[in-house]
Amino acid sequence: MKNPAPAFILILSLFSWSLLAQPGNPAILRSEWIYEQAPFPECHASTLAETPRRLITAWFGGTHERNPDVGIWLSSQTTTGWSTPVEVATGVQADGKRLPCWNPVLFQIPKGDLLLFYKVGPSPSTWWGMLKRSTDGGKNWSVAERLPDGIAGPVKNKPVLLPSGVLLCPSSSEDNNWRVHFEQTSDWGKTWQKSIPINDGVADGAIQPSVLFHAGGQLQALCRSQKSGSILETWSKDGGKTWSPLAKTTLPNPNSGTDAVTLKDGRQVLVYNPTGPDPGKFGGPRTPLDVAISDDGKTWKTLARLESEPGEFSYPAVIQTADELVHITYTWKRQRIRHVVIDPTKR
Repeated sequence: MKNPAPAFILILSLFSWSLLAQPGNPAILRSEWIYEQAPFPECHASTLAETPRRLITAWFGGTHERNPDVGIWLSSQTTTGWSTPVEVATGVQADGKRLPCWNPVLFQIPKGDLLLFYKVGPSPSTWWGMLKRSTDGGKNWSVAERLPDGIAGPVKNKPVLLPSGVLLCPSSSEDNNWRVHFEQTSDWGKTWQKSIPINDGVADGAIQPSVLFHAGGQLQALCRSQKSGSILETWSKDGGKTWSPLAKTTLPNPNSGTDAVTLKDGRQVLVYNPTGPDPGKFGGPRTPLDVAISDDGKTWKTLARLESEPGEFSYPAVIQTADELVHITYTWKRQRIRHVVIDPTKR
């Protein structure tokens, strides 16, 4: 054997997964912390990508959400766990003033750069989009680029690459009610096109869509709902250029972020809080946190429950890697980021 290292790493990885598998649920292969200690007390809004070298995750962290010291932090998977978090972006302005960062989103260009989208600004109603690029899988990053005015980039959940070569970015705005729109780039973020909002946000406030692929070239977007108490959906038959009116699904939503991904076998996976809003309150409990699976994007079955105790378990990110396993990260009580590996063939 010329190079036994990859085989050894695979065996070690599978062994560690078996040690950490969750009793009673064969679908959950591994559940672990990205970090246990960090130089910031709070974190939120993680994102995941698979690079040619490794799995990588990012989130925003600082004193607390909206604080000027909040930056974008990153960690990469190693053979023994996850690397020490490193701050890779801040909201420091040309005049020295620092503003908070928000909602990073990673995307690996096939055979190309790793993109890091994020937002900077005092609040979601006033923030703007930023972009950094890495040619070495996240070890080093370019100088930050500010996206054109009115372009936020993917607002929370990952973009999807269409067969046409267009990168479709699910986005939304909060400056004039909660409204969903979609942004497209054909040159990896150099130039942009933007759809009009698909809702007015008065009775159907929604943000943070995630995009799924269906037969016949149809796209489905699942959105966080502000008022309806349910995840909202919209469909496109023309590659994301136009979308149907938002409609309620059977999935409850407590005004909390979700994420979803289309598997290679055509099934859909959704990670969400399966609870509705508390009467008279802005939102509802962000626990439990479930993984659901569907053949058609309409009827969903629970694949796994990731958290069930009191507390906030929220803002998931989900991808499927080349080995066809599903990887999820999420906010754990605003204190840490949790990583879970799911085998979608088991229940």
